[in-house]
Amino acid sequence: FQIISKNGMDFRIVGEPKRYSLLKEQDSGLIDTIDFGWFMFGRILLISFLAKPIFLLMSYLFGIVHNYGLAIILVTILIKIIFSPLAYMSYKSIHEMQTLQPEIKKLQAKFKDDKAALNQALMELYKERRVNPLGGCLPMLVQIPVFVALYNILNNTVELRQAPFIFWIHDLSLKDPFYVLPIIMGITMILQYKLNPTSPDPVQQKVMMFVPVVMTFFFLNFPAGLVLYWLVNNVLTIGQQYLTVNYLLKSRKA
Repeated sequence: FQIISKNGMDFRIVGEPKRYSLLKEQDSGLIDTIDFGWFMFGRILLISFLAKPIFLLMSYLFGIVHNYGLAIILVTILIKIIFSPLAYMSYKSIHEMQTLQPEIKKLQAKFKDDKAALNQALMELYKERRVNPLGGCLPMLVQIPVFVALYNILNNTVELRQAPFIFWIHDLSLKDPFYVLPIIMGITMILQYKLNPTSPDPVQQKVMMFVPVVMTFFFLNFPAGLVLYWLVNNVLTIGQQYLTVNYLLKSRKA
């Protein structure tokens, strides 16, 4: 309601949930009361910069499918398509690193007592073959801001509170009450591990074996919508990785 003071100044008091569409109707400045989170990149609030368009896209898709769970799945597919060139570069880098393993082992045997010389020889080998040893990490790093943005959307937007998905999941902003989604997500991470080339380092092999277990426990108390995003992303990654490694890279090599 509106209040007019004696000196002619107008005040307006708005009492309603912080629903994006309602706040936009009242005053565009009120939209900023929704906390999408922040992470500074230069002068840009990176997380908020990502969260707002993701939320608006999710809301648009919800208007079509009438289910925020399905909307999250569709958003995940679109994000995967957008980042598919980066994923291809990552799988290409992993594949090239795998082909270099025999030469890397020779260098490790040759310079086993001189770590500085070994590192120098490895850098020269990577430079000669134009291989980036950290190229396989790129898609994971890119996903982190998207992951945090979606986490903030699920926690801070009214629209997704008490938003049902299927069967036992009646609120995507809360954890899965029966932990079905986190367990399935952990299984998909194991499948991803099986598809990746085996590391020659036995310590790294053991670490990678425990990652799915740790991540599963980590996700047990996360919002079901966030676990759904990660689960769908894992399934798409498995399919993308299988097709890229077994068809695209092999045909390119041939």
